[in-house]
Amino acid sequence: MSQATEPKARKLFVGPRFRRIRRQLGLSQTEMAEALAISPSYVNLIERNQRPVTAQILLRIADTYDVDLRELASGDDDRVFAEMNEVFSDPLFRQIELPKQELHDLAELCPGATNAIQRLYRAYTEARRGETIAASRFAGRDQSGEFVANPVERVRDLIEESRNHFPELETAAEKLRDEVDAPAHDLFRALSERLRQRHGILVRVLPIDVMRDTLRRYDRHRKQLLISELTDVPGRVFQIAFQLALVEGDTLLDTIVARSKDNDDTTKRLYRITLANYFAAAVIMPYRSFHEAAEALGYDLGVLTHRFGASYEQVCHRLTTLQRPNARGVPFFMLRVDHAGNVSKRFSSGSFPFSKFGGTCPLWNVHATFDTPGKMFTQIVELPDGARYFSIAQTVRRARVPHATPQPRYALGLGCELKYANRLVYSQGLDLDTAEVTPIGVNCRLCERPHCSQRAEPPLTRGLVLDETTRGVSPFSFSDASET
Repeated sequence: MSQATEPKARKLFVGPRFRRIRRQLGLSQTEMAEALAISPSYVNLIERNQRPVTAQILLRIADTYDVDLRELASGDDDRVFAEMNEVFSDPLFRQIELPKQELHDLAELCPGATNAIQRLYRAYTEARRGETIAASRFAGRDQSGEFVANPVERVRDLIEESRNHFPELETAAEKLRDEVDAPAHDLFRALSERLRQRHGILVRVLPIDVMRDTLRRYDRHRKQLLISELTDVPGRVFQIAFQLALVEGDTLLDTIVARSKDNDDTTKRLYRITLANYFAAAVIMPYRSFHEAAEALGYDLGVLTHRFGASYEQVCHRLTTLQRPNARGVPFFMLRVDHAGNVSKRFSSGSFPFSKFGGTCPLWNVHATFDTPGKMFTQIVELPDGARYFSIAQTVRRARVPHATPQPRYALGLGCELKYANRLVYSQGLDLDTAEVTPIGVNCRLCERPHCSQRAEPPLTRGLVLDETTRGVSPFSFSDASET
Protein backbone atom coordinates (compact mmCIF):
# COMPACT_ATOMS: atom_id res chain seq x y z
CA MET A 1 0.00 0.00 0.00
CA SER A 2 1.38 3.40 -0.96
CA GLN A 3 1.83 6.32 1.40
CA ALA A 4 -0.74 8.25 -0.60
CA THR A 5 -3.50 5.72 0.03
CA GLU A 6 -2.66 4.66 3.58
CA PRO A 7 -4.12 7.71 5.39
CA LYS A 8 -7.49 7.32 3.63
CA ALA A 9 -7.74 3.71 4.76
CA ARG A 10 -7.36 4.85 8.35
CA LYS A 11 -10.08 7.51 8.28
CA LEU A 12 -13.77 7.17 9.00
CA PHE A 13 -16.68 9.60 8.92
CA VAL A 14 -18.91 8.66 11.87
CA GLY A 15 -20.12 12.03 13.14
CA PRO A 16 -23.60 11.18 14.48
CA ARG A 17 -22.41 7.98 16.15
CA PHE A 18 -19.43 9.82 17.66
CA ARG A 19 -21.86 12.40 19.06
CA ARG A 20 -24.12 9.65 20.45
CA ILE A 21 -21.22 8.07 22.35
CA ARG A 22 -20.14 11.43 23.78
CA ARG A 23 -23.66 12.16 24.99
CA GLN A 24 -24.02 8.66 26.48
CA LEU A 25 -20.85 9.36 28.45
CA GLY A 26 -22.31 12.69 29.63
CA LEU A 27 -19.40 14.72 28.26
CA SER A 28 -19.22 18.13 26.62
CA GLN A 29 -17.21 18.59 23.44
CA THR A 30 -14.54 20.41 25.44
CA GLU A 31 -14.26 17.63 28.03
CA MET A 32 -13.91 14.95 25.37
CA ALA A 33 -11.40 17.05 23.44
CA GLU A 34 -9.19 17.40 26.52
CA ALA A 35 -9.29 13.66 27.21
CA LEU A 36 -8.43 12.80 23.60
CA ALA A 37 -5.76 15.54 23.29
CA ILE A 38 -7.48 17.26 20.38
CA SER A 39 -9.16 20.62 20.04
CA PRO A 40 -12.87 21.24 20.78
CA SER A 41 -13.27 22.61 17.28
CA TYR A 42 -11.96 19.32 15.87
CA VAL A 43 -14.54 17.38 17.93
CA ASN A 44 -17.23 19.70 16.57
CA LEU A 45 -16.09 19.08 12.99
CA ILE A 46 -16.01 15.32 13.55
CA GLU A 47 -19.59 15.33 14.84
CA ARG A 48 -20.72 17.34 11.81
CA ASN A 49 -18.99 14.85 9.47
CA GLN A 50 -16.68 17.57 8.22
CA ARG A 51 -13.57 15.78 9.51
CA PRO A 52 -12.81 12.05 9.72
CA VAL A 53 -11.95 10.09 12.83
CA THR A 54 -8.47 8.63 12.54
CA ALA A 55 -7.40 5.23 13.82
CA GLN A 56 -5.36 6.94 16.53
CA ILE A 57 -8.40 8.79 17.87
CA LEU A 58 -10.47 5.59 17.81
CA LEU A 59 -7.83 3.83 19.91
CA ARG A 60 -7.76 6.73 22.37
CA ILE A 61 -11.54 6.55 22.73
CA ALA A 62 -11.40 2.82 23.43
CA ASP A 63 -8.58 3.20 25.98
CA THR A 64 -9.93 6.31 27.72
CA TYR A 65 -13.59 5.39 28.04
CA ASP A 66 -13.59 1.57 27.77
CA VAL A 67 -15.86 1.87 24.73
CA ASP A 68 -16.24 -1.04 22.35
CA LEU A 69 -15.45 0.34 18.90
CA ARG A 70 -18.42 -1.59 17.51
CA GLU A 71 -20.46 1.26 19.01
CA LEU A 72 -19.39 3.16 15.91
CA ALA A 73 -20.85 0.53 13.60
CA SER A 74 -23.80 1.45 11.43
CA GLY A 75 -26.38 -0.87 13.01
CA ASP A 76 -28.40 1.98 14.48
CA ASP A 77 -28.37 3.83 11.17
CA ASP A 78 -29.72 0.74 9.40
CA ARG A 79 -32.54 0.47 11.94
CA VAL A 80 -33.41 4.16 11.66
CA PHE A 81 -33.33 3.92 7.85
CA ALA A 82 -35.78 0.99 7.98
CA GLU A 83 -38.10 3.04 10.21
CA MET A 84 -37.89 6.07 7.94
CA ASN A 85 -38.53 3.89 4.90
CA GLU A 86 -41.67 2.62 6.62
CA VAL A 87 -42.86 6.16 7.32
CA PHE A 88 -42.27 7.40 3.75
CA SER A 89 -44.00 4.34 2.29
CA ASP A 90 -47.30 5.80 3.45
CA PRO A 91 -49.63 6.87 0.59
CA LEU A 92 -49.44 10.36 2.06
CA PHE A 93 -46.00 10.66 0.45
CA ARG A 94 -46.70 8.73 -2.73
CA GLN A 95 -46.33 11.77 -4.99
CA ILE A 96 -42.94 12.66 -3.52
CA GLU A 97 -39.96 11.12 -5.26
CA LEU A 98 -37.59 10.42 -2.38
CA PRO A 99 -34.51 8.37 -3.32
CA LYS A 100 -33.40 5.71 -0.86
CA GLN A 101 -30.00 7.38 -0.63
CA GLU A 102 -31.61 10.54 0.75
CA LEU A 103 -33.25 8.47 3.48
CA HIS A 104 -29.88 6.85 4.26
CA ASP A 105 -28.30 10.31 4.51
CA LEU A 106 -31.11 11.55 6.74
CA ALA A 107 -30.81 8.55 9.07
CA GLU A 108 -27.05 8.92 9.38
CA LEU A 109 -26.59 12.68 9.48
CA CYS A 110 -29.74 13.95 11.18
CA PRO A 111 -30.84 11.60 13.98
CA GLY A 112 -32.73 14.41 15.73
CA ALA A 113 -34.72 15.20 12.61
CA THR A 114 -35.58 11.54 12.01
CA ASN A 115 -36.83 11.22 15.58
CA ALA A 116 -39.03 14.29 15.08
CA ILE A 117 -40.42 12.88 11.82
CA GLN A 118 -41.22 9.57 13.51
CA ARG A 119 -43.06 11.31 16.34
CA LEU A 120 -45.06 13.42 13.91
CA TYR A 121 -45.96 10.39 11.84
CA ARG A 122 -46.99 8.44 14.92
CA ALA A 123 -49.20 11.33 15.98
CA TYR A 124 -50.70 11.44 12.51
CA THR A 125 -51.47 7.70 12.38
CA GLU A 126 -52.94 7.61 15.87
CA ALA A 127 -55.14 10.61 15.19
CA ARG A 128 -56.18 9.11 11.86
CA ARG A 129 -57.17 5.87 13.55
CA GLY A 130 -59.32 7.75 16.01
CA GLU A 131 -57.43 6.85 19.18
CA THR A 132 -59.02 9.18 21.70
CA ILE A 133 -56.02 9.94 23.87
CA ALA A 134 -53.62 10.44 21.00
CA ALA A 135 -56.12 12.52 19.07
CA SER A 136 -56.85 14.80 22.03
CA ARG A 137 -53.17 15.38 22.62
CA PHE A 138 -52.56 15.99 18.96
CA ALA A 139 -55.33 18.58 19.10
CA GLY A 140 -53.39 20.45 21.78
CA ARG A 141 -55.30 19.39 24.89
CA ASP A 142 -52.17 18.37 26.73
CA GLN A 143 -51.41 21.00 29.38
CA SER A 144 -47.88 21.47 28.14
CA GLY A 145 -49.08 21.90 24.57
CA GLU A 146 -46.73 19.11 23.53
CA PHE A 147 -47.68 15.93 21.73
CA VAL A 148 -47.07 12.85 23.88
CA ALA A 149 -46.64 9.57 22.03
CA ASN A 150 -48.39 6.35 22.94
CA PRO A 151 -46.65 5.40 26.24
CA VAL A 152 -45.94 1.83 25.12
CA GLU A 153 -44.30 2.97 21.89
CA ARG A 154 -42.40 5.75 23.65
CA VAL A 155 -40.95 3.32 26.19
CA ARG A 156 -39.96 0.99 23.37
CA ASP A 157 -38.18 3.95 21.74
CA LEU A 158 -36.33 4.71 24.98
CA ILE A 159 -35.19 1.10 25.26
CA GLU A 160 -33.97 1.15 21.66
CA GLU A 161 -32.10 4.41 22.26
CA SER A 162 -30.21 2.65 25.06
CA ARG A 163 -29.71 -0.43 22.87
CA ASN A 164 -31.65 -2.41 25.47
CA HIS A 165 -28.71 -2.18 27.87
CA PHE A 166 -28.55 -0.20 31.13
CA PRO A 167 -25.07 -0.39 32.70
CA GLU A 168 -26.09 1.17 36.05
CA LEU A 169 -28.81 -1.43 36.54
CA GLU A 170 -26.43 -4.24 35.60
CA THR A 171 -23.87 -3.09 38.17
CA ALA A 172 -26.45 -2.70 40.94
CA ALA A 173 -28.02 -6.08 40.18
CA GLU A 174 -24.66 -7.87 40.20
CA LYS A 175 -23.80 -6.25 43.54
CA LEU A 176 -27.10 -7.38 45.05
CA ARG A 177 -26.68 -10.94 43.76
CA ASP A 178 -23.12 -11.11 45.13
CA GLU A 179 -24.41 -10.03 48.54
CA VAL A 180 -27.20 -12.62 48.45
CA ASP A 181 -24.69 -15.29 47.33
CA ALA A 182 -27.27 -18.03 46.73
CA PRO A 183 -27.51 -20.67 43.97
CA ALA A 184 -30.39 -20.52 41.52
CA HIS A 185 -32.37 -23.29 43.23
CA ASP A 186 -32.31 -21.36 46.54
CA LEU A 187 -32.91 -17.87 45.16
CA PHE A 188 -36.58 -17.68 46.18
CA ARG A 189 -35.70 -18.22 49.83
CA ALA A 190 -32.62 -15.97 49.74
CA LEU A 191 -34.37 -13.00 48.12
CA SER A 192 -37.39 -13.43 50.42
CA GLU A 193 -35.06 -13.28 53.40
CA ARG A 194 -33.41 -10.11 52.10
CA LEU A 195 -36.79 -8.44 51.74
CA ARG A 196 -37.76 -9.48 55.26
CA GLN A 197 -34.51 -8.68 57.05
CA ARG A 198 -33.59 -5.42 55.31
CA HIS A 199 -36.99 -3.95 54.54
CA GLY A 200 -39.45 -5.69 56.83
CA ILE A 201 -41.44 -7.04 53.85
CA LEU A 202 -42.92 -10.53 54.18
CA VAL A 203 -43.39 -12.67 51.07
CA ARG A 204 -46.54 -14.81 51.00
CA VAL A 205 -47.77 -17.22 48.32
CA LEU A 206 -51.56 -17.25 48.51
CA PRO A 207 -54.29 -19.43 46.94
CA ILE A 208 -56.29 -18.34 43.94
CA ASP A 209 -59.48 -17.77 45.92
CA VAL A 210 -57.62 -14.98 47.73
CA MET A 211 -55.62 -13.53 44.83
CA ARG A 212 -58.26 -14.15 42.14
CA ASP A 213 -57.06 -12.44 38.92
CA THR A 214 -53.97 -10.85 40.50
CA LEU A 215 -50.57 -12.53 40.21
CA ARG A 216 -48.69 -10.11 42.47
CA ARG A 217 -49.74 -7.36 44.86
CA TYR A 218 -47.77 -5.37 47.38
CA ASP A 219 -49.73 -4.52 50.52
CA ARG A 220 -48.11 -1.29 51.71
CA HIS A 221 -50.09 -1.19 54.96
CA ARG A 222 -49.07 -4.67 56.12
CA LYS A 223 -45.73 -4.63 54.25
CA GLN A 224 -46.45 -7.93 52.54
CA LEU A 225 -45.65 -9.05 49.00
CA LEU A 226 -48.50 -11.34 47.95
CA ILE A 227 -47.93 -13.78 45.08
CA SER A 228 -50.53 -16.06 43.52
CA GLU A 229 -50.08 -19.80 43.70
CA LEU A 230 -50.63 -19.87 39.92
CA THR A 231 -47.23 -18.23 39.38
CA ASP A 232 -44.47 -20.77 38.73
CA VAL A 233 -41.16 -20.71 40.61
CA PRO A 234 -39.25 -18.55 38.08
CA GLY A 235 -42.16 -16.12 38.13
CA ARG A 236 -42.20 -15.97 41.93
CA VAL A 237 -38.47 -15.26 42.06
CA PHE A 238 -38.90 -12.57 39.41
CA GLN A 239 -41.64 -10.83 41.40
CA ILE A 240 -39.47 -10.73 44.53
CA ALA A 241 -36.54 -9.35 42.53
CA PHE A 242 -38.89 -6.75 41.04
CA GLN A 243 -39.90 -5.65 44.54
CA LEU A 244 -36.24 -5.39 45.53
CA ALA A 245 -35.68 -3.15 42.52
CA LEU A 246 -38.38 -0.79 43.79
CA VAL A 247 -37.11 -0.60 47.37
CA GLU A 248 -33.34 -0.77 46.83
CA GLY A 249 -33.00 0.77 43.38
CA ASP A 250 -35.60 3.50 43.81
CA THR A 251 -33.16 6.40 43.34
CA LEU A 252 -31.40 4.73 40.43
CA LEU A 253 -34.68 4.07 38.62
CA ASP A 254 -35.75 7.68 39.10
CA THR A 255 -32.40 8.92 37.77
CA ILE A 256 -32.69 6.92 34.55
CA VAL A 257 -36.33 7.93 34.08
CA ALA A 258 -35.43 11.61 34.59
CA ARG A 259 -32.72 11.28 31.95
CA SER A 260 -35.40 10.55 29.34
CA LYS A 261 -36.82 14.09 29.84
CA ASP A 262 -40.37 12.84 29.27
CA ASN A 263 -43.18 14.97 30.67
CA ASP A 264 -45.95 12.41 30.35
CA ASP A 265 -46.66 10.79 33.71
CA THR A 266 -47.97 7.55 32.20
CA THR A 267 -44.83 7.14 30.10
CA LYS A 268 -42.58 7.77 33.10
CA ARG A 269 -44.45 5.23 35.23
CA LEU A 270 -44.34 2.59 32.50
CA TYR A 271 -40.65 3.26 31.88
CA ARG A 272 -39.92 2.90 35.60
CA ILE A 273 -41.76 -0.45 35.72
CA THR A 274 -39.86 -1.60 32.63
CA LEU A 275 -36.54 -0.68 34.23
CA ALA A 276 -37.50 -2.52 37.42
CA ASN A 277 -38.28 -5.60 35.30
CA TYR A 278 -34.85 -5.24 33.69
CA PHE A 279 -33.23 -5.08 37.14
CA ALA A 280 -35.12 -8.19 38.28
CA ALA A 281 -33.89 -10.20 35.30
CA ALA A 282 -30.34 -8.99 35.91
CA VAL A 283 -30.54 -10.25 39.51
CA ILE A 284 -31.72 -13.70 38.42
CA MET A 285 -29.21 -13.83 35.54
CA PRO A 286 -26.21 -11.66 36.57
CA TYR A 287 -24.44 -10.26 33.55
CA ARG A 288 -20.96 -11.74 33.91
CA SER A 289 -21.96 -15.29 34.82
CA PHE A 290 -24.89 -15.36 32.39
CA HIS A 291 -22.81 -14.04 29.48
CA GLU A 292 -20.02 -16.54 30.17
CA ALA A 293 -22.48 -19.42 30.41
CA ALA A 294 -24.30 -18.38 27.23
CA GLU A 295 -21.06 -18.26 25.25
CA ALA A 296 -19.77 -21.55 26.68
CA LEU A 297 -23.07 -23.35 26.02
CA GLY A 298 -23.60 -22.04 22.52
CA TYR A 299 -26.68 -20.17 23.72
CA ASP A 300 -28.52 -23.39 24.56
CA LEU A 301 -31.81 -22.00 25.87
CA GLY A 302 -32.85 -25.16 27.66
CA VAL A 303 -29.64 -25.46 29.66
CA LEU A 304 -29.61 -21.74 30.46
CA THR A 305 -33.17 -21.90 31.85
CA HIS A 306 -32.17 -24.82 34.09
CA ARG A 307 -28.86 -23.36 35.25
CA PHE A 308 -30.30 -19.99 36.24
CA GLY A 309 -33.72 -21.17 37.39
CA ALA A 310 -35.39 -18.86 34.86
CA SER A 311 -38.23 -19.34 32.41
CA TYR A 312 -37.70 -19.76 28.68
CA GLU A 313 -39.12 -16.28 28.04
CA GLN A 314 -36.96 -14.71 30.74
CA VAL A 315 -33.83 -16.21 29.18
CA CYS A 316 -34.77 -15.10 25.66
CA HIS A 317 -35.45 -11.57 26.87
CA ARG A 318 -32.20 -11.48 28.84
CA LEU A 319 -30.19 -12.48 25.77
CA THR A 320 -31.25 -9.27 24.02
CA THR A 321 -29.54 -7.17 26.74
CA LEU A 322 -25.96 -8.52 26.52
CA GLN A 323 -24.34 -5.36 25.18
CA ARG A 324 -21.67 -4.56 27.79
CA PRO A 325 -18.57 -3.13 26.09
CA ASN A 326 -15.83 -5.75 25.71
CA ALA A 327 -18.22 -8.48 26.93
CA ARG A 328 -20.93 -8.51 24.30
CA GLY A 329 -23.09 -11.46 23.48
CA VAL A 330 -24.71 -12.30 20.16
CA PRO A 331 -26.90 -9.29 19.26
CA PHE A 332 -30.31 -10.97 19.40
CA PHE A 333 -33.76 -9.66 18.61
CA MET A 334 -36.89 -11.07 20.23
CA LEU A 335 -40.56 -10.94 19.35
CA ARG A 336 -43.61 -12.23 21.23
CA VAL A 337 -46.88 -12.71 19.36
CA ASP A 338 -50.25 -14.25 20.14
CA HIS A 339 -52.31 -16.54 17.92
CA ALA A 340 -53.89 -13.55 16.17
CA GLY A 341 -50.50 -12.08 15.31
CA ASN A 342 -50.62 -9.24 17.84
CA VAL A 343 -47.11 -8.20 18.91
CA SER A 344 -46.92 -7.79 22.70
CA LYS A 345 -43.13 -7.67 23.04
CA ARG A 346 -40.27 -6.70 20.80
CA PHE A 347 -36.68 -6.11 21.82
CA SER A 348 -33.52 -5.88 19.79
CA SER A 349 -29.83 -5.36 20.37
CA GLY A 350 -29.19 -5.91 16.67
CA SER A 351 -30.41 -4.45 13.41
CA PHE A 352 -33.61 -6.39 12.69
CA PRO A 353 -36.11 -3.87 11.24
CA PHE A 354 -39.27 -4.37 13.31
CA SER A 355 -42.33 -2.60 11.97
CA LYS A 356 -43.67 0.09 14.28
CA PHE A 357 -46.96 0.52 12.47
CA GLY A 358 -47.98 -3.00 11.49
CA GLY A 359 -47.73 -6.73 12.17
CA THR A 360 -45.23 -9.35 11.05
CA CYS A 361 -44.73 -11.54 8.00
CA PRO A 362 -46.85 -14.76 8.05
CA LEU A 363 -44.01 -16.66 6.35
CA TRP A 364 -41.85 -16.26 9.45
CA ASN A 365 -42.28 -19.60 11.24
CA VAL A 366 -42.85 -17.97 14.62
CA HIS A 367 -46.53 -18.17 13.59
CA ALA A 368 -46.34 -21.86 12.68
CA THR A 369 -45.33 -22.82 16.22
CA PHE A 370 -48.96 -22.69 17.36
CA ASP A 371 -49.64 -25.81 15.26
CA THR A 372 -47.16 -27.86 17.31
CA PRO A 373 -46.93 -26.30 20.78
CA GLY A 374 -43.63 -26.81 22.58
CA LYS A 375 -41.68 -27.78 19.46
CA MET A 376 -38.72 -25.61 18.53
CA PHE A 377 -38.33 -24.40 14.95
CA THR A 378 -35.26 -22.94 13.28
CA GLN A 379 -35.31 -20.94 10.08
CA ILE A 380 -33.10 -18.78 7.92
CA VAL A 381 -35.02 -15.78 6.63
CA GLU A 382 -34.10 -13.15 4.07
CA LEU A 383 -35.56 -9.67 3.86
CA PRO A 384 -36.11 -7.91 0.53
CA ASP A 385 -32.84 -5.98 0.92
CA GLY A 386 -30.90 -9.25 1.09
CA ALA A 387 -30.20 -9.21 4.84
CA ARG A 388 -30.33 -12.72 6.31
CA TYR A 389 -31.19 -13.79 9.85
CA PHE A 390 -31.19 -17.03 11.80
CA SER A 391 -34.40 -17.51 13.76
CA ILE A 392 -35.49 -19.78 16.62
CA ALA A 393 -39.20 -20.00 17.43
CA GLN A 394 -41.27 -21.80 20.05
CA THR A 395 -44.57 -21.42 21.89
CA VAL A 396 -44.60 -20.52 25.58
CA ARG A 397 -47.24 -20.43 28.29
CA ARG A 398 -47.59 -17.72 30.88
CA ALA A 399 -49.12 -18.22 34.34
CA ARG A 400 -51.56 -21.10 34.77
CA VAL A 401 -55.23 -20.25 34.88
CA PRO A 402 -58.20 -22.16 36.37
CA HIS A 403 -60.09 -24.77 34.41
CA ALA A 404 -62.55 -23.43 31.80
CA THR A 405 -60.58 -20.18 31.54
CA PRO A 406 -58.89 -19.63 28.14
CA GLN A 407 -55.23 -20.62 28.42
CA PRO A 408 -53.02 -17.75 27.20
CA ARG A 409 -50.59 -18.89 24.51
CA TYR A 410 -47.77 -16.97 22.93
CA ALA A 411 -44.97 -17.65 20.47
CA LEU A 412 -41.47 -16.31 20.92
CA GLY A 413 -39.18 -15.59 18.02
CA LEU A 414 -35.50 -15.17 18.86
CA GLY A 415 -32.99 -14.41 16.15
CA CYS A 416 -29.75 -12.82 15.04
CA GLU A 417 -27.93 -11.88 11.87
CA LEU A 418 -26.85 -14.98 9.97
CA LYS A 419 -23.16 -14.16 10.47
CA TYR A 420 -23.56 -14.94 14.21
CA ALA A 421 -25.48 -18.20 13.74
CA ASN A 422 -22.38 -20.42 13.90
CA ARG A 423 -22.06 -19.46 17.59
CA LEU A 424 -25.42 -21.10 18.36
CA VAL A 425 -25.93 -24.80 19.09
CA TYR A 426 -29.06 -24.64 16.94
CA SER A 427 -27.01 -24.22 13.76
CA GLN A 428 -24.91 -27.36 14.33
CA GLY A 429 -25.05 -29.67 11.34
CA LEU A 430 -26.31 -26.92 9.03
CA ASP A 431 -24.37 -25.57 6.11
CA LEU A 432 -25.35 -21.93 6.56
CA ASP A 433 -24.12 -21.07 3.06
CA THR A 434 -26.37 -23.59 1.30
CA ALA A 435 -29.27 -24.06 3.73
CA GLU A 436 -32.80 -23.27 2.59
CA VAL A 437 -33.69 -19.60 2.94
CA THR A 438 -37.25 -18.30 3.37
CA PRO A 439 -37.92 -14.90 1.77
CA ILE A 440 -40.00 -12.74 4.12
CA GLY A 441 -40.90 -9.09 4.46
CA VAL A 442 -41.18 -6.75 7.41
CA ASN A 443 -44.93 -6.97 6.90
CA CYS A 444 -47.31 -7.01 3.92
CA ARG A 445 -47.75 -3.26 3.68
CA LEU A 446 -43.99 -2.73 3.34
CA CYS A 447 -43.06 -5.85 1.37
CA GLU A 448 -42.73 -5.56 -2.42
CA ARG A 449 -42.31 -9.26 -3.22
CA PRO A 450 -44.76 -9.78 -6.12
CA HIS A 451 -45.71 -13.47 -5.91
CA CYS A 452 -46.50 -14.20 -2.27
CA SER A 453 -49.53 -16.41 -1.65
CA GLN A 454 -49.70 -15.20 1.96
CA ARG A 455 -50.06 -11.53 1.07
CA ALA A 456 -52.88 -9.89 3.04
CA GLU A 457 -52.68 -6.42 1.47
CA PRO A 458 -50.80 -4.68 -1.33
CA PRO A 459 -47.64 -2.72 -0.54
CA LEU A 460 -48.14 0.96 0.20
CA THR A 461 -45.32 1.82 -2.16
CA ARG A 462 -46.94 0.39 -5.28
CA GLY A 463 -50.12 1.04 -7.22
CA LEU A 464 -52.70 -1.75 -7.66
CA VAL A 465 -52.94 -3.39 -11.10
CA LEU A 466 -56.45 -4.76 -11.71
CA ASP A 467 -57.05 -7.30 -14.45
CA GLU A 468 -60.32 -9.27 -14.67
CA THR A 469 -58.71 -11.86 -16.94
CA THR A 470 -55.88 -12.91 -14.67
CA ARG A 471 -55.53 -14.25 -11.13
CA GLY A 472 -52.07 -14.96 -9.71
CA VAL A 473 -50.97 -16.79 -6.58
CA SER A 474 -51.18 -13.48 -4.76
CA PRO A 475 -54.61 -11.83 -4.41
CA PHE A 476 -53.01 -8.49 -5.30
CA SER A 477 -51.07 -7.44 -8.35
CA PHE A 478 -49.20 -4.19 -8.30
CA SER A 479 -46.96 -2.06 -10.45
CA ASP A 480 -43.18 -2.15 -10.64
CA ALA A 481 -41.17 0.63 -9.07
CA SER A 482 -40.48 2.13 -12.47
CA GLU A 483 -44.22 2.53 -13.10
CA THR A 484 -45.10 4.43 -9.90
